[in-house]
Amino acid sequence: MVMVRGLILVLALVLPMYATAAGRAFVSNEDGHTVTVIDVDRGEVVSTIAVGKRPRGMKISPDGKILYVAVSGLAKCPPTTPDEECAKLERDLKADGIAVVDTQTLKVTSVLKAGSDPEQFDLTVDGKQLVVANEDAAVATVLTLPGGAIKAEVKVGKEPEGVRASPDGKWIFVTNESDGSISMIDAKTLKVERSVKVGQRPRDVAFTPDNKHAYVSGEFDSTVYRITIPTDEVQRVLQLRKEARPMSLALDAKQNRLYVSTGRGGTVAVIDVEKATLIAEVQVGARPWGMVMSADGSRIYTANGPSNDVSVVDTKTLKVVKKIPVGKSPWGIVLSR
Repeated sequence: MVMVRGLILVLALVLPMYATAAGRAFVSNEDGHTVTVIDVDRGEVVSTIAVGKRPRGMKISPDGKILYVAVSGLAKCPPTTPDEECAKLERDLKADGIAVVDTQTLKVTSVLKAGSDPEQFDLTVDGKQLVVANEDAAVATVLTLPGGAIKAEVKVGKEPEGVRASPDGKWIFVTNESDGSISMIDAKTLKVERSVKVGQRPRDVAFTPDNKHAYVSGEFDSTVYRITIPTDEVQRVLQLRKEARPMSLALDAKQNRLYVSTGRGGTVAVIDVEKATLIAEVQVGARPWGMVMSADGSRIYTANGPSNDVSVVDTKTLKVVKKIPVGKSPWGIVLSR
């Protein structure tokens, strides 16, 4: 009896570490055409999913059962390459879409048509619609779920990139790289109500939980801006060093912290948003782009493209506690719920 009780105690201590349903990260590998699945409790890769060409943006359904992945047949073309040269590259329009992955079987069940060259997108708060940025067409395509029928094509600014739905479900913000602006879409009417100018080449948006502000990363001028809603007042929160290229954002409102992946800057910038000051920059790897924060705010995960790995940052010590090898050119990362 003593041995049985001892075994039960050991299992009670060990099982939460390895059997937690919410303990997975999904990493899109742009050049590998795959998604890597990581057990975040163990810090180990547990599976690799072939999803299609150039997987980048990802989202998980509210119930956690579906992973959506943007795939694209448009050839990879760096920002420094002239448009006329990019236009000459071979293109596979049939490869464009949103791959639907069953998170239990880790199989692609379908690919939803979502306009040309889908890169980033977001789910509306009710989980019933996908809003997809089509960079080359300057539109945002809205899909109904689960079927994937196209409900609307919303004209936005030039080179739309990031897409974020506000927590209250009222707004969908789209970052327009070439315009240096944010298109503010009414989530009910699916019309652009207005647009506001921000930094150069805006990449991502992070809303505050109370829906009163939205932070925006500016890649080309190394800035972070804040938009006040609904007055549209725009304020530059911080100017980072010129080598930094702000990309993905993660807001920890409880700690008044904003985490910013800096791309070619190789770091995660940690900002005190209340004081508008830089707390620290954490060296994480080569060209961190995608980034996500754990639900409890204790960890930051970055997808580091050229180094083909994911860095795990302890937000208390602001130290990298682990690096996990993944696929070729990791781009985005999300956590299961």
